[in-house]
Amino acid sequence: MVDIRDYASPVRPTWCTGCGNFAIWNAVKKALAESDLAPYQVMVVSGIGCGSKLPDYTTVNGLMTLHGRTLAVATGVKLANHGMKVVCTHGDGDGYGEGGNHFISAARRNIGIVDIVQDNRVYGLTKGQYSPTSPQGFVTKTSPQGAIEQQFNPLAMAIAAGATFVSRGWSGDVEHLAWLIKQALAHRGYALVDVLQPCVTFNRGYSYDWTRPRVYSVQDEPDYKVDDKAGAFARSLEWGDRIPIGILYRSEAVPAYEEGIPALAAGPLVNQPLLGKEREYYEALKSEYV
Repeated sequence: MVDIRDYASPVRPTWCTGCGNFAIWNAVKKALAESDLAPYQVMVVSGIGCGSKLPDYTTVNGLMTLHGRTLAVATGVKLANHGMKVVCTHGDGDGYGEGGNHFISAARRNIGIVDIVQDNRVYGLTKGQYSPTSPQGFVTKTSPQGAIEQQFNPLAMAIAAGATFVSRGWSGDVEHLAWLIKQALAHRGYALVDVLQPCVTFNRGYSYDWTRPRVYSVQDEPDYKVDDKAGAFARSLEWGDRIPIGILYRSEAVPAYEEGIPALAAGPLVNQPLLGKEREYYEALKSEYV
């Protein structure tokens, strides 16, 4: 039986006191342990940003990539060994800004990865520039007159792009967030977990006190249907006085991308024997170092 302590690390986080990343970090470890996944069975891929440091503070297979390339690299990892659980942890700038096209492609392909986006609506690591999810008019050091662009809606985009699991949590409720991540880990295909989290240093307008009275779980509504795509899209547009969290949309009707690749039918590539020229190359390379 896997214990959350199996994911413990002697390396301590350098996040600001009160940062929502602490809650996300604990929720990820809790969800992995409760899913009975040992650290060797999991690969956490991250990008560049405050939240992307999560694998540094966790005993788990980890790979930090270039800014915005988290999902592209995670796709390669999943195809090389689709027997592993591949989890992405990165911020809204990495996932929706630099990595915006990869985000759309991952959703459209339905590649079997869990995409946890720490959405604090600001670039925290680089000292407070506005991000794709910052509201129009957001004032920062680099936008003193206010951000010109419209606010990006990742949930609506994911649903429109064909994602089969679209959800939102928030760092003020670790138990609910851990449950959400567990559901995403069990999903067949691409699973988005957009996590609202306060940046206590550079975006204090979206504090815990601002968020807490506004969020509500769609799972608390007895008539809510997670397989209703049109209904989920309508909920994804809600913002302001009421902000939906939970699983907005889930469908098992579409096969995961890796299930349609003939070369993977015999199992993960890392477990398949080398054949033909690949074996000849391996043997020749091995002879040079033996």
